[in-house]
Amino acid sequence: MQPNIGIEEKTRQDVAKGLSRLLADTYTLYLKTHGFHWNVTGPMFNNLHLMFESQYTELWNATDVIAERIRALDAFAPGSYNELGKLTSLKEATGVPNAMDMIAQLLEGNETVIRTARGLVSAAEEAQDEATLDLLTQRLQVHEKTAWMLRSLLRG
Repeated sequence: MQPNIGIEEKTRQDVAKGLSRLLADTYTLYLKTHGFHWNVTGPMFNNLHLMFESQYTELWNATDVIAERIRALDAFAPGSYNELGKLTSLKEATGVPNAMDMIAQLLEGNETVIRTARGLVSAAEEAQDEATLDLLTQRLQVHEKTAWMLRSLLRG
């Protein structure tokens, strides 16, 4: 049975495809942040270990919200490394960078997620999909604040 939620099927599918890219970027950033949490070293260890834990927990929770929005639009959420890897705009971390490089990579990752989310706004607006717009606004707020905090560490 097709959903009758006031958004045409093609439009729903277009928004869901954009959300799938957002999910892939979010999941990839989650993995990178969690890995950095495990492996950070140096004089800022404790602060960064705790900061990264807070960030990866937030990202993990966001993946469920994004995936459930995709499902509410009657599309299937990508659910494998292979699918997510094809959709993400983020580069995976290789090796174990030093703490400052971790911060720089996470800043770049958050800014990438911001651009992915912002790129979906016009499609959601055209669809009059307020639920997706609300989700995008929330994600933009989180990632812009995180980017600011990470950028501040690099300037210090």
